[in-house]
Amino acid sequence: MINKKTFFLLLFLTLGSLNLSAQDGQTLEVKSAHNELADIPGETMGQKLESLLFWSQDEKERRFPIMHAIFPSILIPSAAHSTPLKAYKNITPKWEDDTTLDAYMNEHRVQGIIVIKDNQIRLEKYGDNSNQETLWTSFSVAKSVSSMLVGVALKEGALESLEDPLKKYIDEFNGYDYGEVTVRQLLTMTSGIEWNEDYEDPNSDVGQMYKAHCQGDESHILTYIKPLKFAHKQGTHWNYSTGETDLVGILVQKATGISLAEYLSEKIWKPFGMESDAYWFADECSHLNLGGSGLSASLRDFARLGMLMLDGGEIGDKNILSEEWLKDATSLLYQTNDQGDGYGYLWWRFKDGSYGAFGIFGQMIYINPHKNLVIAQMAAWPKAGSKELTQGRDAFIDAVQRVID
Repeated sequence: MINKKTFFLLLFLTLGSLNLSAQDGQTLEVKSAHNELADIPGETMGQKLESLLFWSQDEKERRFPIMHAIFPSILIPSAAHSTPLKAYKNITPKWEDDTTLDAYMNEHRVQGIIVIKDNQIRLEKYGDNSNQETLWTSFSVAKSVSSMLVGVALKEGALESLEDPLKKYIDEFNGYDYGEVTVRQLLTMTSGIEWNEDYEDPNSDVGQMYKAHCQGDESHILTYIKPLKFAHKQGTHWNYSTGETDLVGILVQKATGISLAEYLSEKIWKPFGMESDAYWFADECSHLNLGGSGLSASLRDFARLGMLMLDGGEIGDKNILSEEWLKDATSLLYQTNDQGDGYGYLWWRFKDGSYGAFGIFGQMIYINPHKNLVIAQMAAWPKAGSKELTQGRDAFIDAVQRVID
């Protein structure tokens, strides 16, 4: 497991890789990040991180591209040579009303979109302050990536079974309700333990989970979540919980003995030929990566994650994902609305067979296997989420699919 000395070395290298670059823009990025950190309210990193739910629009758009420099993060090195993405004739998305792509991006504060069909870029567009090199934070898109790493760990035997109780891998849960929750229940958010994910309520669980001071080197989320009790029978009640996806990250790190960042780099980022280095938030107390958020990467590399899912986890002649995980990961395991949409293993599944990873403030990797289609988006929505914003995102997906064939 990553220790304190290793963590601070990685953190130093992370900042150093930015600060020692010959490009003035990256040096300015670090200086800007230091200034931003001082302006964010809160005594601890956890308290500062919680405050992002209530940042102004200007603060979000300014900080989202440099989150990996503002907050403790671990480097995810890319391959020496990336897998090229070929471009083909651009499409023009067609809305049913008079909406245009520019209007959609402006209204929804979208800083980048990319459409990949049949492994070719069919559309790529960035906002005024972003480009192909921009590393944008992903929020809950990281949950789906953590789930992919569970698939890798199962394939390699670091995790033995989805039916294992969490206490088998996380010693801190011995004697607590969460210790009895299975890996499968954690992946499907059906632990049965109560959780409030209201992003507009500062007193909700998601608004409080990082706020306490460190209890030794125990992760913020473990300290917060350990005393929570069962409110429903295990495996019967679906309830969205970022706290539980942070536990997925802890689970993988304790099972493999290395950080999520290192595991992602060695198993996916380098082998698949990602274009840019990436970064992943680390908890200030335990120095473990946060499984539920904080993955900063380029838009093209987020799209490549979608391409890897389309390929069923195949890299060259090797499949890196467990067959058991693949069978259910993007299936409709739990219906979550009246339209027939639902949830798999930290992936959202739609009734037409498409699926995706979605983060607050508009982050997205959308995958339609029937059309061999991937759409990725980075954004800074005016709100963490709303019915209207989600409908706008869905209308964009429909506008793409209306012309993609």
